Amino acid sequence: MSMRAEIVSVGTEILFGEIVDTNAAFVAGQLPIFGIDLLYASQVGDNPARMREVIGRAWGRSDITFITGGLGPTEDDITRETVGEVLGETLAIDAEQEAHLRARWMNRPGAVMPERNLKQAMLIPSARAISNPRGTAPGWWVERDGKIIVVMPGPPAEMTRMWEHEVVPELEKRADSILVSRTIKTTGLGESLVDEMLSPLLKSTNPSVGIYHRSDGVHARIAAKAATREEAWHLIHPMEERAREILGRNVWGVDDETIAAAVGNMLREQGLTLALMESATGGAIASAITDVDGASDYFRGSLVTYVTEAKIIEGVPAEVPAMHGVISRETAEAMATAARTKLRADLGLGITGIAGGNEVEGQPPGTMHIALFDGTTMEYSLSRYYQGRKVAKERAALQALTLLRNYLMARAGARLE
Repeated sequence: MSMRAEIVSVGTEILFGEIVDTNAAFVAGQLPIFGIDLLYASQVGDNPARMREVIGRAWGRSDITFITGGLGPTEDDITRETVGEVLGETLAIDAEQEAHLRARWMNRPGAVMPERNLKQAMLIPSARAISNPRGTAPGWWVERDGKIIVVMPGPPAEMTRMWEHEVVPELEKRADSILVSRTIKTTGLGESLVDEMLSPLLKSTNPSVGIYHRSDGVHARIAAKAATREEAWHLIHPMEERAREILGRNVWGVDDETIAAAVGNMLREQGLTLALMESATGGAIASAITDVDGASDYFRGSLVTYVTEAKIIEGVPAEVPAMHGVISRETAEAMATAARTKLRADLGLGITGIAGGNEVEGQPPGTMHIALFDGTTMEYSLSRYYQGRKVAKERAALQALTLLRNYLMARAGARLE
């Protein structure tokens, strides 16, 4: 029998819109894996009465409640106290947690732990502490009367680590079945074409196959339910092999992998280095590349040349933008050549365009010219996509990385059609 779940996000800053509640979205996306039905999700500020009302209601109507936030040491961090009040239990300092907390502070040179931080070492009788190696606030696993409350810290990095390493094993013990999924990511194919190509697989129910359009291409999600994670993967693997065989070289990654990571692996495998000269994207491509661990193995750097003068200073011949315009294929190619030379890389990629505002040089917002040069061959791509400045930059960065990937695939003898 599946459990009924509720998520409670604590923090006045969430209600004010100062931060986005990514924790609730993360937990909500995880619960189907364990066959847990999410029925309610609430946000509440750091107000004692309203917190008692929201958490009390969740305790009364749900089998398992997930609470994030309010575990800090300050006066308005009152999640522990509120859970204790709702359950009618008294908080007390746990000696083991106090020792752990003081040890964490001793590892900070010159730091003295304020006594108010001791509240982070408190437990109620029905709670046990959940380890938090990324912060000072442990979580709580509360179990009483056949119900569960899981309390986790608000900072997403702390919460997700606690979830993956501490909460997931507990949920797996209690799950009647486990839902596992594999997402296959593609490029160069439209959603309807992927749907048509995979149509023989779409009739399957366990595993099931779904097609989704995302910002980085079309995804095929294969999901299977079984008694154990291993059994679910046993169902997924044959279907994944069939999907990969059908989609061929259009598959660029899986699950949480980014195209920047995929490109980085190919650069490393082929022993190549990359340099960029970015204009309208303002460093967005470099940002995506350097979000990947170990990017220094293959990434030489990026020259952000936002104005024409900067492009010329960094090696673009002045006559190129003068003759062809700043927003042109020729200027992008000159930027790619200059980046490669200036930063002494194997490959140079240049991008120039207009991310937003009004038409420039007769070209509409969202126009991006992208070029890639390896010293012999020049590759080129034109992007015209506008849904605001931010989206235009993101899509152009994605297209630039796709151009680079296609080049590397071709170099390895497997160019995408």
